[in-house]
Amino acid sequence: MIGFKSNQIDVVEEKAFPPMLRWLILTDNKILSLPKSIGDCDRLQKCGLAGNLIQELPFEMSKCQNLELLRLSANRLVSIPEWLFELPKLSWVAFGGNPATHISTLPTDLGSFPWSSFEVKELLGEGASGLIYKASSEAEEEDIALKVFRGDVTSDGLPEDEMEVSIAAGSHEGLIPVLGKIKDHPEGKSGLLMKLISPDYLNLGNPPSLETCTRDVFDRKTLYSFDSLLKIAKNIASVSEQLHRRGINHGDLYAHNILINDKADCLLGDFGAASFYDVKSAAADNIERVEVRAFGCLLGDLYGVIDEQDIDDLQRDNLLSLISSCTTSEVKSRLSFSDILEKLNKF
Repeated sequence: MIGFKSNQIDVVEEKAFPPMLRWLILTDNKILSLPKSIGDCDRLQKCGLAGNLIQELPFEMSKCQNLELLRLSANRLVSIPEWLFELPKLSWVAFGGNPATHISTLPTDLGSFPWSSFEVKELLGEGASGLIYKASSEAEEEDIALKVFRGDVTSDGLPEDEMEVSIAAGSHEGLIPVLGKIKDHPEGKSGLLMKLISPDYLNLGNPPSLETCTRDVFDRKTLYSFDSLLKIAKNIASVSEQLHRRGINHGDLYAHNILINDKADCLLGDFGAASFYDVKSAAADNIERVEVRAFGCLLGDLYGVIDEQDIDDLQRDNLLSLISSCTTSEVKSRLSFSDILEKLNKF
């Protein structure tokens, strides 16, 4: 693992990377281009390049066949190469905030509410892009949540992109409702007004460890029934189908970004790595199927914490077959999210 975040680096020399490199973090520098020798890093699995000045990716990077997570947001990419979405293991990718990024026509306007109209209470949570507070307002009968963005580039991308995607995602039972925007913050920061989620909701999983690199980890006591797994799968597949129908790639489809209660109701959150794309473009199907692999990894992780006494042979076979169809190395051969929903409804 190599990490040089926010170091004003502008040049990365050829042969700078050791061939055994697995995890590279060069977020928030001034890098203009990547060395062609990055293609020699055939074990590279996770790569953070957000917030640089990169104009194009070297074709040699297409040899990084083990690459699973890639952050390209907030660069100067004039095009996103087709080979990127053909990488056999790519699952979590962020590419917003570039000249090549598609400009969405989805509505992103919401009512704005002055900061002074809220009584800010306790801090509820903190992420890479901002802070979430509990708050009250005379305009709202119930307490609400305020997400205040830091304003700086994060490891995933730009906060303003996250705001736009959060609104453009629309309404769905598997998404946290966005109620409005914040204006007149004393420090000039932007933010969103959201529905306050019950404290009964907890994170479905925990972020990857140094050992797992790209895969979530779970508490030792975590155990789910097959019915709970199926309910989670249907909900997240339905949310993902809606997002991709609108030309939105979530980019961070993980258990640790899903909230769940004891009834297996779940909510997909954290749009920090989300990107807009043109659903009519040649790459559109592949972009969706890259995220389908992330969904397949999610199912695989949940299969690892299922109660073995609560799943029969047919259910196991169906689930493993679906995971295989979502994660096959041939990107074009993977299912779409609508295909996945159809299969899940037949389980």
